[in-house]
Amino acid sequence: MPVTETTEQLPATIEPDNNAEKPRLWPIWVVAGIALLITLILALWSWQQWNNHQATLQVITDLRQDTAQLEDLYGSRGSEQSQRMQTMEQKLAEQRELIATQQRQIDHNARELLEAGNRTRTDWLLAEAEYLLRIANQRLLIEKDIKGALSALESADEVLAESDDIGVFPVRQQLAKEVLSLKGIEGVDRTGLYLKLEAAIASLHDLTDQALIHDRAPGFSMVGDDQAPEDGSNMLTRGWNRFADTMKQVVVVRRLDEPVKPLLSPDQSAWARLNLQLMLEEAEMAVLRGNQPLYERALNKAISTVKDWYDNTNPAIQGISGTLTELADRNVDPRLPDISKSLDLLKERLAGRTAAGSNGGDES
Repeated sequence: MPVTETTEQLPATIEPDNNAEKPRLWPIWVVAGIALLITLILALWSWQQWNNHQATLQVITDLRQDTAQLEDLYGSRGSEQSQRMQTMEQKLAEQRELIATQQRQIDHNARELLEAGNRTRTDWLLAEAEYLLRIANQRLLIEKDIKGALSALESADEVLAESDDIGVFPVRQQLAKEVLSLKGIEGVDRTGLYLKLEAAIASLHDLTDQALIHDRAPGFSMVGDDQAPEDGSNMLTRGWNRFADTMKQVVVVRRLDEPVKPLLSPDQSAWARLNLQLMLEEAEMAVLRGNQPLYERALNKAISTVKDWYDNTNPAIQGISGTLTELADRNVDPRLPDISKSLDLLKERLAGRTAAGSNGGDES
């Protein structure tokens, strides 16, 4: 077919319209800026949380190391104390054997008194006084029973007062000095002290998290997540309030004129309770052993721990602190006087009467 040059069937050309509106790009930039700002804020918040986590892990690691050192220390002390207990048990067995020997001797003397027809009532009274003086020395030296020893000395003095032997005057004179020395000593209620320390240990387990110092520490506030604002604000306002609370934790202004106490987590409070319990158990052991330096050192450490790690405005903490302060002033190892001189004087008097009776029987 012949090709004819014609433009009648071609589509019409469309000329570009210069008046068409260009697409607006500023909303995209605004959204991108907001997203970048939110990303920076989230990154700052994550960095703060990571720092807090690292600090908490470091504190827990330090506490574990301190606890391990305490366990090693108490383990070595436990072995040393077991050796001392064995030594004390051996000494106690020796004292019991000595007491049994003395008891046999007293029984032998009593049989001799029964068999001797020329013994008088004075001999019986002197033998009874000797027995009471032995009991007093035993109560004071072995049992450290001041009241029991004082009662035995007073009973021995009453028995000597009933005798008509003028030779017991030096014995009674020495007895008066020994009774006065025992009355000047304040008795130690070891059972009461031990029970008070046990009560303090039991009260530690009843402490709640409200007694921890971090609940009242400067710059620390505990806000519940499920609390709704009272002004009826919407979700955006609540989100802004939470964001503001987070930023307050990131930047904290503390007063430098007040001492800043450490913040405790629940795990740290458990370690603090454990350390305080170990200190009080050490004080209990010192009470039973009559070790005054160890008793004072353990209670002073416990008092310092309560003041440094717990809230002193809490009533339970005030009760524990007051009890420990009161117990720290007690003396668990008073200095005991020597009450054996009266017994030695009475023995000399009995020996003199026995020698005089033998000489009189030979002459007759």
